[in-house]
Amino acid sequence: MLGLKQRSELTAINIINAVLAVFLFFSPWLVGYRDAQIASWNAGACGLVIGLMAAFAITRLQEWEEWSNAALGLLTAVAPWIMGFAGSMPAMWTHVLVGLAVLTLAAIELWLIHGSPPSKTA
Repeated sequence: MLGLKQRSELTAINIINAVLAVFLFFSPWLVGYRDAQIASWNAGACGLVIGLMAAFAITRLQEWEEWSNAALGLLTAVAPWIMGFAGSMPAMWTHVLVGLAVLTLAAIELWLIHGSPPSKTA
């Protein structure tokens, strides 16, 4: 059972994920790689799905949403090489940084859901 503090921490993390998703979605225009079609489409698709997962998690926390966000973060981070737009530095760095941030936040949320490790007593 999650305490009130953990729930508020998870909500804050999901709000950050939502902000990252909005940034990723609009990054082709904000960062300046809208002419890189594959990177732009990927940013839109990943941003949309990450945003939906964050919205679901804000309204009703489920562990599967965090695993989905972890996978989406990893996919976003490696997309420049998988989809062939690693040569576009703005697109590559945006995807890598946002992807790693989403992955890290998902790992923190999963750790909070399952609780911190037990304290050692002497």
